[in-house]
Amino acid sequence: MVRIIAFLLFTWILTATNGSAQNLPGIETSRQMRLEQLDANHMQLTGLVEIDGDGWQFYADQVDLFTDESRLVATGNVVFTAVEGGRVAAERVEFDTEALTGVFYNATGSTPLLEEDIEPSMFGTQEAEMQFWGEVIEKIGPRTYRLTRGGFTSCVQPTPRWHMTASSVTINLDEYAVMRNSVLSVKGVPFFYLPILYYPIQTEGRATGFLMPTYGASSIRGPSLSNAFFWAIGRSQDATVFHDLFTSTGQALGSEYRYVGNAGRGNFTSYFLDERENTYPNAYSGNDFVVPARRSYNLTGDIRHSLTDSISARGRVNYFSDVAVQQMYQTNIFQATNSSRAYGGALSGSWGAYSVSGSVDMTETFLGPKNSARYGSTPRINFARSEQQLVGPVYFGLNSEFGNLIGTSNWYQLGIVEEGLVRYNINPTFRVPLTAFPFLTINSSASFSHTGWSQSIDPNTNEQVAMPINRNLLDMETEIIGPVFVKVWDTPGTNYAERMKHVVEPWVSVRRTTAVDNFDQIVQLDYTDAIVGNVTQFRYGLTNRIFARRSEDSEAANAQEILTVSLQQSYYSDDNAAQWDSAYQSSFGFGNRSNFSPMSLSVRAALTRELSGIFRAEYDTDYMAFRTIGTSANIDVGGWFSQNAGLSQRRYVQRLTGFNHPSFLTNYLNSFTNVRTRDNTLGGVYSFNFDLTLNRFLQQRVLAYYNAQCCGFSIEYQEYNLSGIGFFTPVPVDRRFNLSFTLAGLGTFSNMLGAFGIGTGAAQY
Repeated sequence: MVRIIAFLLFTWILTATNGSAQNLPGIETSRQMRLEQLDANHMQLTGLVEIDGDGWQFYADQVDLFTDESRLVATGNVVFTAVEGGRVAAERVEFDTEALTGVFYNATGSTPLLEEDIEPSMFGTQEAEMQFWGEVIEKIGPRTYRLTRGGFTSCVQPTPRWHMTASSVTINLDEYAVMRNSVLSVKGVPFFYLPILYYPIQTEGRATGFLMPTYGASSIRGPSLSNAFFWAIGRSQDATVFHDLFTSTGQALGSEYRYVGNAGRGNFTSYFLDERENTYPNAYSGNDFVVPARRSYNLTGDIRHSLTDSISARGRVNYFSDVAVQQMYQTNIFQATNSSRAYGGALSGSWGAYSVSGSVDMTETFLGPKNSARYGSTPRINFARSEQQLVGPVYFGLNSEFGNLIGTSNWYQLGIVEEGLVRYNINPTFRVPLTAFPFLTINSSASFSHTGWSQSIDPNTNEQVAMPINRNLLDMETEIIGPVFVKVWDTPGTNYAERMKHVVEPWVSVRRTTAVDNFDQIVQLDYTDAIVGNVTQFRYGLTNRIFARRSEDSEAANAQEILTVSLQQSYYSDDNAAQWDSAYQSSFGFGNRSNFSPMSLSVRAALTRELSGIFRAEYDTDYMAFRTIGTSANIDVGGWFSQNAGLSQRRYVQRLTGFNHPSFLTNYLNSFTNVRTRDNTLGGVYSFNFDLTLNRFLQQRVLAYYNAQCCGFSIEYQEYNLSGIGFFTPVPVDRRFNLSFTLAGLGTFSNMLGAFGIGTGAAQY
């Protein structure tokens, strides 16, 4: 339709030729037509009228030009086409060649959809087009049209599987369409009616408009309806407004704002839930369980900005007002089981070797419905000088910190316990690397640390008091890596790699920390406070690496590390130090006093881009038992099948503190499977989290979707074990069902509670 304007201008030029339509500048006309001058202001073209322009064509049986009225009338099989694929056909066209406005009667048209904006499986063997029609199509402005008693569909076939009709449609070309009294029909059956509808028709990938609704049902929330409006503010920012209606519990309003620019990027979401009082049958006692009316909210966000070439800023928030609501409503189990809320911001700058940063952060972790622990800093300031060569082989670096540290425990029965204080730390370091041999590396370092605390622990009462203390500490370490053994061999008989290399790296380090006489008086807030003095520590380990020189996807061959196996352990001259070594997850704050740390094993494999895995374990050599085991594996087959599975265990060790009680143990199996056809017509997802200790599922989730020609649907079902996950359980198991329809060219969305989440095969806005 846009090219009609160009045609009318060329045709208006035709009136000045006073005769032949041939050899007009910019256009070519067919010889199978007749030009007749009916009077001084009226010219008529009849026959097979065909006019070719720059990137467009125009056809009609008859064209009448009225130069005194600046009016053009085309009748009989009027067709306009553009080289981009756009097409408009009408029985009759009246056009004002000066105002560039006109009316098309009984018109139909189509325009192609951009390849990057469509899902090919939604169109089958048909072209990806949007078709529109109207009894009357009026051009009422430079880029504005109005359709009367018309509609549109992207299902271009004799009987469309869906279409939208309306009493009137106002179109701002390439931007939006406003429809009044619109009806969506699927397979000829009216599906829903809207008195007014705003629909985007931009050629860009992001367009303002309403998204397709999502339907759902839940044992707690009842039947639900989720709607969203997407606002493409500009090329670098957009916003979405969400509304959820839960028939059994209430309703919610949410929003998301995203932006990206040369200096930074950010996103922010908010979700406000208004619940009315509800009563549920209590499966445990037989009495009704009353949930009072409540209002809650959830805020998340992350922003990163470069203020200057040297200074950058960052802020983050992940905050919920009610942990019970978080556990009851979230579909994503990782969000539902998150019992920590946090917020903070940081400002940092670097100038050459020097850097300064300041941050404010706060984290609160719930240990039950009413108990929590808060920790953070307001503020924490760091000044550092990166390691630089001082003289000869000697390098010097400096780290320092000042922080007002927050530590608060909120116990329902005991009240609030304050553990916060002010702490500063100055830590200069000298390092001497020696690499005289290629197979042997020796690194020696000496670090002095001066730390001060504004409060301490009274040794008589074991309570925190406003008594400042200091600690001076000298930490010396020498690490030896090698001798390194290397073996390289060719593999001409295999298709996997051209060459393989095996590297064996034994290593050992000796570390001496001077005495800390007041360790029992130091308030333990983080790793800086938990340094046991007067300790000699021996660390030793062995690392095996296997490299393969190989190529994938026709890329040039290069060396890839396909397997790494590391084993390490530590010996301490003081058996108390093992409980405060942060290098071992299972011993920091746990375990019995021992001169030996657990043995740590780490295996990482990346055999191909499609096959990878990780295995980690810590083994107690005193009790000859595994403390923790964690493993995960990823498989991807040809883009149609992917599998991710993981196992996490904190095992039972009879006489080991922290591992000898069932409440301390975990044993979870997680799985995520995604299967789809190569053309993405049919697909599905199955995921679960299983508690091996109690032999029960924490959650199971099944999603299936089908993209037929022009339309499709997604179905999601989840069983969510509230009694195994949450603190607050009005029902033991919440069964959730979600349904979403997809129409070709119209977007759907994932709601803010995680339904049809990313990675599950469902379409996203």
